[in-house]
Amino acid sequence: MFDNLVESSSHKGDISRKGSFIVVTALVYLVLGVAFAVAGIYWYDNHLGEMELELTTLVAPVPVPQVVKEERKEEAKPVKEQPNVDVRKELIASVDRSELVPKEVSAKASDVPPVRRGVTTVLGSSDSNTAAPVAGPGVGTVIAAPKVTIADEPPPPEPKATPPRAPISGGVLNGKALSLPKPPYPQIAKAAHASGTVVVQVLIDENGNVVSARAVSGHPLLQAVAVAAARGARFSPTKLSGQPVKVTGVIQYNFVAQ
Repeated sequence: MFDNLVESSSHKGDISRKGSFIVVTALVYLVLGVAFAVAGIYWYDNHLGEMELELTTLVAPVPVPQVVKEERKEEAKPVKEQPNVDVRKELIASVDRSELVPKEVSAKASDVPPVRRGVTTVLGSSDSNTAAPVAGPGVGTVIAAPKVTIADEPPPPEPKATPPRAPISGGVLNGKALSLPKPPYPQIAKAAHASGTVVVQVLIDENGNVVSARAVSGHPLLQAVAVAAARGARFSPTKLSGQPVKVTGVIQYNFVAQ
């Protein structure tokens, strides 16, 4: 029994020594760790200036104000509405209003509405009716009615004068004559035994009358009677595009010796 007790006392002391050793060892390690940590901090502070460090600063972005394009709305000019008032560009009377005389008399209907009964009408730049006309019988009032003048109708345009046309050539006109008198045979020509063809150039007016004649060839003793006979010839009027024109040509007279 005592042996067991002695043995228990020796184990207790051994355990105490071991525990003290562990505690001391832990304290030593703790002190050493604290010392190393403090030394590391001091060393880092001393070498901080020698280290190349890049300082990064986080800066919040500057807010950019958003430009909002505002549509400019044209402000409508307030229109002063007059109650029971019509606006007309021109005062046009209705068919049953005899006191209003129109400015001009025309067969074409006007685009301006007539003056209404029971509504005051004023002259303006547009044609509009009042929103709430007065109902019931009555006569409309016209404000600032202008003086009405009836314009004279413009005279008809003068007809343009048709420029004269140049005479046209008719060639030999013997067969176109309505009346072709025969020239007499002069006694002096008979005595001289004069004969042959006499050609007379004539100018015929728009009515078919010979206005000029002259001999262009033939015996001299026969030319005078041939020209006189040619002046008495008659022709039908010649028309060009529906218009009568002058004609120039020749008349031939044949004289046979007697």
